[in-house]
Amino acid sequence: MPDSIAYPVKTREIKNAIADSTRWNYVTFRDDDIVVATYAKTGTTWTQQIVGQLVYQGKDGALLEASPWIDFRPIPLEIVLEGIAAQSHRRFLKTHLPVDALLFSPKAKYLYVVRDGRDVAWSMHNHHLGFTEQVYPMFNNTFGREGDPLAPPTPDVLQYFREWLDGGGLPVGVSFWQHVQGWYNIRHLPNVLLLHFNDLKTDLPGEMRRIAAFLDIPIDEAKMPAMLEHCSLDYMRRTASQHSPILDMVFQQGGATFFNKGTNGRWADVLTAADLEKYDRLVCENLTPDCARWMATGELPVSR
Repeated sequence: MPDSIAYPVKTREIKNAIADSTRWNYVTFRDDDIVVATYAKTGTTWTQQIVGQLVYQGKDGALLEASPWIDFRPIPLEIVLEGIAAQSHRRFLKTHLPVDALLFSPKAKYLYVVRDGRDVAWSMHNHHLGFTEQVYPMFNNTFGREGDPLAPPTPDVLQYFREWLDGGGLPVGVSFWQHVQGWYNIRHLPNVLLLHFNDLKTDLPGEMRRIAAFLDIPIDEAKMPAMLEHCSLDYMRRTASQHSPILDMVFQQGGATFFNKGTNGRWADVLTAADLEKYDRLVCENLTPDCARWMATGELPVSR
């Protein structure tokens, strides 16, 4: 890619009970690396599965091992680095970091997925509430933890949403608004593709083809039906624990918790008028109008 392009430069590090952005500093990028980047609970694993199906041409397997979450602090960095160095397939890595805390490489191609913030909070509550008791020592007792320990959430989803609006919930390391706006701001880069959870739900075949075109991966049409089946939420929920047994340790109901409903709008009959007004106000205060429209609907401005 042209050297004249101004790529993002890391301006800070993030360290908390879950994430450590410094781990990316030790990744040696390959020319064809793929990075799936998201704020948590926006369709991360779904997008990893789509990319995995394109890379493996319809074969299925242990996704979490094949596509490691680099900034995930509890797994020793040496194990992660050795694992990705040994991979012979085209690598597809995961991050939940905001772009200003990520070592961004011109060699890699980045897929960023967004979702309506209210749906994110609802999904995050189910995720957080579903942790087993073993999870908290795993996060909090690992050497090098900085910041507050991870604690169980309130069972009240409305209270959780209100806390999330005020900066609570799982410690992603930055506000949802900053995360989304930061990645939206680099949408013009030739190695960045923006995706929306709603589009994955309404047109999975079309989105898979769009992703394949961006990654320069040809699709074998004879394998497309199997690839789409493997990318259905029902299939991923059904096979998650089989492919990644660690989910049964982390979540009370294993893969069924990790892949919850995948539905939107569960907040509609719960949030009060005041909650909705505050949400809309924060959207207006923190996102540009074009970014807010994209976050809510998936609609991007027409390039001129």
